[in-house]
Amino acid sequence: MIQDAATLALLVFGALFMLLASIGIYRMPDVFLRMSASSKATTLGLILIMLAVAIHFNSVGVTARAIGIVLFIILTGPVSAHMIGRAAYITGTPLWEGTCIDELAGRYDAEHRCSGRAPAEAPDGNSGP
Repeated sequence: MIQDAATLALLVFGALFMLLASIGIYRMPDVFLRMSASSKATTLGLILIMLAVAIHFNSVGVTARAIGIVLFIILTGPVSAHMIGRAAYITGTPLWEGTCIDELAGRYDAEHRCSGRAPAEAPDGNSGP
């Protein structure tokens, strides 16, 4: 009975985080904010659902697969989010008009390699727009 309640609670919370991710994709104003909302909430939702699967089936094989899925998502999620954001930035996807600072402005060369150095500072001490 406790096992069923825990499974149900984890499934509901996992589904709610997935719903939150989908709402974030719909409501956020630019690709960078959408990517952030979707990658974080989806990862947490998937972790909760896989934990529910492991508890419900109570099998070593299923638990090992669920842990493998969680580890794969935790390892690949940040990399894929970074690559999507980098590709969007390099292709010139416009930032949201409410964006105050573009920290990557002037850091990429013609071959799209990041120099890691900030552009020369303006006379007033600000390096951003």
